[in-house]
Amino acid sequence: MTDNTEHIISDFLLNPRKRVYRHLLLQLVVFLITINVFWDTPDALIITPARIRSWAGYFLAIDMLIYVNAYLLAPRYLLKGRLLPYLITALGLIVLAIVTIGTLQTLFDDTRFESMPANPSVAVLNIVSSTISCGLLVAGSSTLVLFKHWIVDNRRINELEAATLQSELKFLKSQINPHFLFNMLNNMYVLIRKERPEAADVVYRLEDLLRYQLNDSMQDKIRLSSDIRFMNDFLNLEKIRRDSFCFTITQEGNIDGVWLPPLLFIPFVENAVKHNTDSENTSFVHLRFRVQEHRLIFQCDNSKPVAEGDDDDKSARVGGLGLKNIKRRLELLYPNRHSLEIIDNKQSYTVKLELDI
Repeated sequence: MTDNTEHIISDFLLNPRKRVYRHLLLQLVVFLITINVFWDTPDALIITPARIRSWAGYFLAIDMLIYVNAYLLAPRYLLKGRLLPYLITALGLIVLAIVTIGTLQTLFDDTRFESMPANPSVAVLNIVSSTISCGLLVAGSSTLVLFKHWIVDNRRINELEAATLQSELKFLKSQINPHFLFNMLNNMYVLIRKERPEAADVVYRLEDLLRYQLNDSMQDKIRLSSDIRFMNDFLNLEKIRRDSFCFTITQEGNIDGVWLPPLLFIPFVENAVKHNTDSENTSFVHLRFRVQEHRLIFQCDNSKPVAEGDDDDKSARVGGLGLKNIKRRLELLYPNRHSLEIIDNKQSYTVKLELDI
């Protein structure tokens, strides 16, 4: 029962299709707050043009108070933890609303102001009462914004945990599998039999690769340099396996100062290796990492076999995870802070990924 209620509330607050109903409900609340303008006493209903104009001004001022706070002040200051600027601007907004309400009601000849006693203490009491009332409206709208933000964050965290776990498990299954290990061990056996010095290098790189996948990839964030080292080991092992294969990794900017969630780039690199095997020509993979101000730019270019079919399932090209899963993970990790471009030509396949860091 509780879960169902929470679902109904969160759906009403977040569902774009119910935006109109949310605003209509808010307008109803504001109407109920401001309708007291038409009563001087509980049994004296006064509906005159002056009162209607006075109520309209009051209604619009309260609307301004709520909407400016909910859509401007709270997102800009409160949600970013800037409490002091928020309190100052919110207080200024409250003062503006009170002055606006008083001015409009005076201009529209509200009879209530004519009958009020000219007592300074009464005027101060009215100002304090109005300030508290407007403050409660601001606090209420801020609470609603914070509650909505909390629901969105909880959803994002839950989805991110599920997506991260799924991607890590699929990555481990697709990257380190018996067939891959068998090929590496077989290469080591051949190199040892021929007494080639590369045998020791294969053992070292394979050990480093396994250490990353079993330890580093389980962390929340790792250094970009660790990710690049893993990709270098992975591509070097692939180069030992294949005679006609070359790769480059270019780094620009402060790479060591960048921390990122693991496994962001490996699916693209795996995809580049998986789909560029060519028995007739030399295949290549070129990686580029560039850190510029607060932005990381990653590009992966790989060759494609000349005889590759045109009817490949492009949605499943990216590292066994699928392009859809990778896009979803990027949306969860970097909402509105990334761009992904994929260029699929006849002779090459290019991935361009930019992240705000």
